[in-house]
Amino acid sequence: MPDDPDLPSLDAEGFLPADTPPAWGTEADDARLSRLLRRARDLPARPGVYLMKDHKGVVIYVGKAANLPDRVSSYFVPSADLGPKKQPMLSVVHDFDILLCEGEWEALLTENRLIKDIKPKFNVRLTDDKTFPYLVVTTREDFPRVFVTRNPSGVTEGGEQEPHMRGARVFGPFTNAGALREAVQLLQRVFKFRTCKLDIVEADDRNRFFRPCLLHAINQCTAPCAAKIGKDNYARDVELFVRCLSTKRSTLVREMEDQMREASAALRFEKAAVLRDQIKALQRLDERASRSEGWQPEAEITILDPAAALRSLQKTLGLDEPIRCLEGIDIAHLQGNETVGSKVCFIDGRPFKSEYRRYRISSVEGGNDDYASIREVVSRRYREAGEGHELYPDVILIDGGLGQLHAALEAFAILDIRPPMVISLAKKEELIYVQERSEPIRLSRENLGLRLCQAVRDEAHRFAQHYHHVLRKKKTLEEE
Repeated sequence: MPDDPDLPSLDAEGFLPADTPPAWGTEADDARLSRLLRRARDLPARPGVYLMKDHKGVVIYVGKAANLPDRVSSYFVPSADLGPKKQPMLSVVHDFDILLCEGEWEALLTENRLIKDIKPKFNVRLTDDKTFPYLVVTTREDFPRVFVTRNPSGVTEGGEQEPHMRGARVFGPFTNAGALREAVQLLQRVFKFRTCKLDIVEADDRNRFFRPCLLHAINQCTAPCAAKIGKDNYARDVELFVRCLSTKRSTLVREMEDQMREASAALRFEKAAVLRDQIKALQRLDERASRSEGWQPEAEITILDPAAALRSLQKTLGLDEPIRCLEGIDIAHLQGNETVGSKVCFIDGRPFKSEYRRYRISSVEGGNDDYASIREVVSRRYREAGEGHELYPDVILIDGGLGQLHAALEAFAILDIRPPMVISLAKKEELIYVQERSEPIRLSRENLGLRLCQAVRDEAHRFAQHYHHVLRKKKTLEEE
């Protein structure tokens, strides 16, 4: 027997609202789900947050969507399988509301706030501090950093709190670590805060000689590590970022436009220009990367989902921090003649050609020794990082098998600072060899992390072969 019908509330004039659903208990389950499906498909094709409600109007689930019609309608199709925890929701959901957002990153933040405030019964319970990710902005450093952590208290296993966590601003918990990291990367394009672990002191003379990481090269960090920005200006950018977490983008843009006009009127044109660029970046947050930003868009088709590939590789390698910069190294020669090396760079899973480098091997007699050639390239490329004058990439990939990996590790062993992760990828069997592991990793050929490694390896090989052919052609012309 169905429950007694609950009559919906009337409006001020005594009429039912136009979109009021039928009273609970007056329609069959199939009819109810069909009604919700039709309504979901008519939603605006925009990012947003949806709130599932029962017949009493109580919110029972909150979710986010990059495209509201696609996501919300997926709940109500006949074949929907929501899993054991959410499937029972279909028997009680009677209606839903939506909140339109200006981008996926805003939908993530809005969803997080609503879940914490409403505590819907079908959302995951946020009870374990170390289960869900938090966003941290440090406050006691000269140049605050932004990072994601699952330990919001910063207390180590020894019972002591990490120094950088004292007085830090902590936001969260969030329900999706991958989405949170993606939102941080998007906002980093605008406010250019640092995410590294460097201990940066404003008055340190060593900063002037430090080479900033590649996030500065792609205009996603103002590089306080290399004294490229002052403490006050950097603090202003971080404060704008924090405000962006709790303010609608359109509201923040209007306030920044007012600040820009004030700075211009006061003849502070440099500050006005920075604000102008940040406003434009905020307005372009949802746009796709282009060639003008230094990327190689035509190569993006190699990896259909770079973010997913990076997460997959991070899990495979057991890394605590997300992978943003990945470099690949290869050697090319013909029977020991015109031996060359190459270094290619991928940032956020996509090729960044401005940081490609090529090396003509000079220390190997005869040139027919791949191991010695790899040691030379590694030594030349990472000398500065090994001395602490720049940061290593998150992952270094060597084209080859176990022997090539050991050759690279021998070169790193003589440096003062070692890289976080070095791997090699063997051809044919496509095995991944990892530093300090005795057995290689075998992945499915469809694994996204493996496909990303293959893309880096193939690009390094192509770049090395191209340089090798250039030198051979040049030598042939000189002989003729």
